[in-house]
Amino acid sequence: MPKLRQGRFAAHIYTLVALLLALASPSNFADTAKSTGTKYSYSDAHLHIVDFFQEGDPLPDLIRAMDKGGIDHAMISGIPLMKKWHENEPKRPRYYAGDDAGMYWYSATDSYVAEAYRKLPKEQRERLHPFLCGFNPTDKNADKHLRQMLETYPNVWQGIGEVLTRHDDLTALTQDDTPRANNEAMYRVYRVAAEFDLPVLLHSNITSKRERNPLYVSEIKDALAAHQDVNFIWAHAGTSATLHRYQDKLDFLLTELEKLLADHDNLYIDLSWTVLEPYLLDKNQDAAAGWLKLVEQYPTRFMIGSDALGSYDKIAASLGEYTPFLSALSKETAQKIARDNFLALLPPKPISDKLANADQDKD
Repeated sequence: MPKLRQGRFAAHIYTLVALLLALASPSNFADTAKSTGTKYSYSDAHLHIVDFFQEGDPLPDLIRAMDKGGIDHAMISGIPLMKKWHENEPKRPRYYAGDDAGMYWYSATDSYVAEAYRKLPKEQRERLHPFLCGFNPTDKNADKHLRQMLETYPNVWQGIGEVLTRHDDLTALTQDDTPRANNEAMYRVYRVAAEFDLPVLLHSNITSKRERNPLYVSEIKDALAAHQDVNFIWAHAGTSATLHRYQDKLDFLLTELEKLLADHDNLYIDLSWTVLEPYLLDKNQDAAAGWLKLVEQYPTRFMIGSDALGSYDKIAASLGEYTPFLSALSKETAQKIARDNFLALLPPKPISDKLANADQDKD
């Protein structure tokens, strides 16, 4: 196992702090679940407050949905792409795949998130954890955008993502080069992440629609190896709905995850969207033995999320669907997956402290 660097050490220290706070808080895991009628209390580790048209319900609606669903904390981000309503289309598309019009990178999404977040009362802001995502991952100016946003809103950002690299049909519609997890533009982004102890939620498909092998796994391997001081959260474990439409279940996925988790202690797995079925649960809603074994082997490396797109009325139900799998785990591991692992990856200090130290160093 590689030696822990400063960012990794801080994350592990924060794990202990987060667990102690969870136990000490009156809104701890057991109490929150009991008060809401849910079996578990949650952190939603993957949630977008806008859709691909940069529209979404207000954040007070999210807080109410969290209260009803036993969700203590939530990652929030925008969407880095905007769907074009093409001149030749008489009706506005309802989703990015609604027609053949392209997608373009949309940096204003980060400002939307920051301004909406800052309007909330302090006690509500403490439950939400904004991530930066409004940059083109093929542009070597991306790190400049991150630094500008960190300086403009220094007490807002707690992570980077969801960064959309390889994403099958979405990538095909996007106007620009094909984004990869291991290109130079993204390496510049990772250096910013390391500097400010920011986790990176990365979407990077493990394969294409037609290749029944881990065609693109080397891209995330390269990123993990080259930036061991960055904590990567691999969105949907490298899967997507389009991959499943063409290939059903990726038979090699579990084996690849076993190797990656063993080789890279800076890799964390987001189990949202397309991972619950057909991987974690079978058609009878029984937990898959291989996945149970892997999660118990690495109990701090997995988390769940709703992957909501600007609408929050179904987030509680989305997280509740993991109950059969969580219930098959040990009680301690289930609590970590449902709530604590995401919190443990957040930066231990506000960005403003880092910026102040950087200014002092310049002086």
